[in-house]
Amino acid sequence: MDVIKRNNVNVIGNGQKTLMLAHGFGCDQNMWRFLTPLISEDYKLVLFDYIGCGKSDYSCYDKTLYSNLEGYAEDVIDICQELELSNVTLVGHSVSSIIGTYASIKAPQYFSDLVMVCPSPCFLNIPPDYVGGFEREDLEELLNLMDKNYIGWANYLAPLVMGQDNSSSLIKELEDSFCSTDPTFAKPFANATFFADDRCILPKINIPTLILQSLDDNLASVEVGKYIHEHIQTSTLEIIDAHGHCLHMTNPKQIADIINKFLN
Repeated sequence: MDVIKRNNVNVIGNGQKTLMLAHGFGCDQNMWRFLTPLISEDYKLVLFDYIGCGKSDYSCYDKTLYSNLEGYAEDVIDICQELELSNVTLVGHSVSSIIGTYASIKAPQYFSDLVMVCPSPCFLNIPPDYVGGFEREDLEELLNLMDKNYIGWANYLAPLVMGQDNSSSLIKELEDSFCSTDPTFAKPFANATFFADDRCILPKINIPTLILQSLDDNLASVEVGKYIHEHIQTSTLEIIDAHGHCLHMTNPKQIADIINKFLN
């Protein structure tokens, strides 16, 4: 199996230290292009697409494996193994923060640090003391819209995720990315992303972890960031004065500076 081709792996950059950039739901590695020019001189960057996303090999998709986030973590581990990586900083956007966590716990020999960009371990409100931001019925309705009107779903979700105050071009780009993802693969990824409760893995993290949370994020609130910080002993929380769930696209310079400070 050619993992490099399967996951459309690309390695760029000039540094000794390796950063692995893991994209979020409905996206692909292209979404990192605002950040990569700012860090490629100082780091080796590993970019890839999960199976079922971007330019990956869709014929390798396994419905059972990718029914949960641990299946996606296998992609990350396979790439690390294929490239013989070590001391990797896994930079995960949104759900990839949790996918990266699973990978780092299952295969700790590859990872030295985690950077979580707008993470959430659970998008559901779970009484009495956890507010993920969404009631189950609301998420079920949103995912049902994928089946009924996929374009309408993308049109609704993109501004919600990107943040209505950000540029229309960024919102349109995210909308196009959602639209270009085959629902056959997007729907199971959405289920694994939005209905999972992965809070239990947070205390198992024992490597330095940087949490980057947006001040105004419709999907992952500051309170969620604080919850993650409280449950990872080795974590640092940075709250960014920004709008939206895609800090690597809206605030790349700020994110690059904070990552550099964290790693140096």
